[in-house]
Amino acid sequence: MSTEPASPSHCPHCGEPLPTHSSGLMDLCPRCLLATGTATLTADGKARAFTSPPPEELARYFPQLEILELLGRGGMGAVYKARQKELDRIVALKILPPDIGEDPAFSERFTREARALAKLNHPHIVTLYDFGQADGLYYFFMEYVDGANLRQVLNGRRMAAKEALAIVPQICDALQYAHDRGIVHRDIKPENILLGRDGTVKIADFGVARLLTGDSATPPDSESTRVVGTPSYMAPEQVNTPQEVDHRADIYSLGVVLYQMLTGELPGHNLLKPSRRVRIDVRIDEIVLRALEQNPEQRYQQASVLRTQLETLATAPASPAPPETPASVWRRLWAFVIDVTLVPIAVFPLLALLAVFFPQQFVLEVPFGLFTEEKVIKTDTVEEDGHKSRVRQIEVTPLGLETYTYTEFTPLDR
Repeated sequence: MSTEPASPSHCPHCGEPLPTHSSGLMDLCPRCLLATGTATLTADGKARAFTSPPPEELARYFPQLEILELLGRGGMGAVYKARQKELDRIVALKILPPDIGEDPAFSERFTREARALAKLNHPHIVTLYDFGQADGLYYFFMEYVDGANLRQVLNGRRMAAKEALAIVPQICDALQYAHDRGIVHRDIKPENILLGRDGTVKIADFGVARLLTGDSATPPDSESTRVVGTPSYMAPEQVNTPQEVDHRADIYSLGVVLYQMLTGELPGHNLLKPSRRVRIDVRIDEIVLRALEQNPEQRYQQASVLRTQLETLATAPASPAPPETPASVWRRLWAFVIDVTLVPIAVFPLLALLAVFFPQQFVLEVPFGLFTEEKVIKTDTVEEDGHKSRVRQIEVTPLGLETYTYTEFTPLDR
């Protein structure tokens, strides 16, 4: 089956020609996809991409279906809305990238993993009806969810905390169900969270990332040790030690999604509490930050625990602020006077001493607000169609504060 685009096209962001097999995700080149963090890295550490065929071209592969429309496409395949003629049932047809079948071992792995996925029966997981291949094109017939994905709902804005606290526990419930059965999603992101018009919440693409990486029985040099996921939502261990990834990576990714739902932004390398970005209940800060712990051992160890914490927060009203009294007003006013007068008086002599005894360090560091030390602990390079990007894991030690790490993705050939 040909998947060539009808005519040459260019990336609207940088003007570079799009590769022959373009993901279609915002029609960006792999370099810009990596820069925006929306590309899916798979198996070989590259941004997997392909052009989704039009519905009329798929019709000859699936005579039992009426292919209605293309619903979405990305690094791990394309999804179409279709009708099963015999059952008169609307389904979602997902096809995997055509080149995925080039691996001789893939067919056996596809069958084994698809059978495991078909056994997942949970109200918050998209149901798998059937699977197979048609002339080398691997596919799934899945439950169709009439609604939108979370990315479309957010659309660059934040969500009310009450809405987020109603959605995320349902995702936790689905993750716990799958984790209990040894299945890790590996690519939790807004595109894979579906919100039905009837209020249902479902996770899509369970197990697809595992299909693209192999299973735990593969040797250390195999695909299971390579980077898989979407950069902005990947847990640190998915980059640093992919062979050690377990269910806690899904909890981290869900933490990123929750942070984005609450603030409208992705967490930066200098992680701010959600309540510092938007006006929300400060009690949620601890929950979100624990889900986003760099060290898996310090995160929630089970999705069910995260769910319980969120449900408790949603049902327990915040403690009301004590009423203002004349005494409390005077205390706040006096604290303000101290801050604007006495604190500078105490700080300026200290800065003067630092400038005298450590002039070089003072000039270099003080303008940035903190004495910090940054150390690159790991560097990798990923390449797609001649465009390279550098992936660095950086450890930061601010003076007097705890050490933290962040992952930096940098295009190398702009």
